[in-house]
Formats: sequence, C-alpha cells, structure tokens
Amino acid sequence: MGEDFAERHVARWRDHWIDISFDDAIETATVRLSRISRYTKQSLREAAAGVGLQTYEYETLHALMIRDTPGIASPRELAQTLDVSPAGMTGRLDALEKAGHVKRIPSRTDRRSVTIEATASGVEVWRRAMRLRGEAEERLFGALSPRELATLNRLLRKLAVLADEDRQPD
Repeated sequence: MGEDFAERHVARWRDHWIDISFDDAIETATVRLSRISRYTKQSLREAAAGVGLQTYEYETLHALMIRDTPGIASPRELAQTLDVSPAGMTGRLDALEKAGHVKRIPSRTDRRSVTIEATASGVEVWRRAMRLRGEAEERLFGALSPRELATLNRLLRKLAVLADEDRQPD
C-alpha cells in the first residue's frame, strides 16, 4: 500500500514546524480523521440529494426521527439539537411541511405551541436517505475486518470520551 494523503501532508509540512512541537503520528491521525469526516459529510450530502432533500432537510428529519419518541418533537427541541436559531428552525420546518414531510400539530393545552410530527412521506424519504448513507459507510468501513473495526471502535471511544469531557459548553 502506497502513501496516503495524510502521510504526504506530514512529509510536506514536517520541516516547517521548527519552532513548535510537531508529532508526526498525531498530525497523521488528525489529518486522517478530518479526511474521514469529510467523506462522511459528502456521503450525507449525496444521500440527501439522492432522495430529493437539501442537507438541512435531511438533518432536520434525522434529528426528528432519532429521538426517544421517534418522529415527534417541539420546534425548540429540534433547534437545540441542531444548534439552529428558532427563526432558522421555522424556515426548515416550513420547507419540510410544504414538501409534506412533517406536520405541525397545535398543542391542546397551549395554543401558542405546536408539536412537529413526521408524516409517512417524511419517514419514507428519511429511510431512503439512511439506506444510501449506510451504503457509503459500509463501503468505507468494509475495508476493515470485523476485528479491526472492533479495535477501531475501542480506540475512537477513548478519544470521543476525552473530547466530550474537554469540550467547553456552548
């Protein structure tokens, strides 16, 4: 197996960091994680487009569908989950409602509030996009044996736990 992008990147930049610490292994891992993240983001965009959704529409449906009560949430809950302003969430929901993927259900107890519910169309289009996304993820991780994937998951978990602990509140 030849050099990958990360190894070429490190070789190209190694000698430019004379005045600061530069760990080849850490830089290589960081560049690889960034490259994989870019691949998964592109796969998400392609999956959304493949079913006729904008990325933000897919992300909103996804946030709605992966809740403890799948397919039901308040606009505020969705906005918080997606780190979107209330006005931004209103625009997203307007587009999804116009497409028939969600509906707004007025609250029985507070006429100022609504609940967002995924429609059958919304669930179906989300599932189609999830299949496309899953195929891309399987192509990527199919390069690993089951044992290698288990090892990768153990290692990534260590990093994710630390990243979550170090993350500053928004």
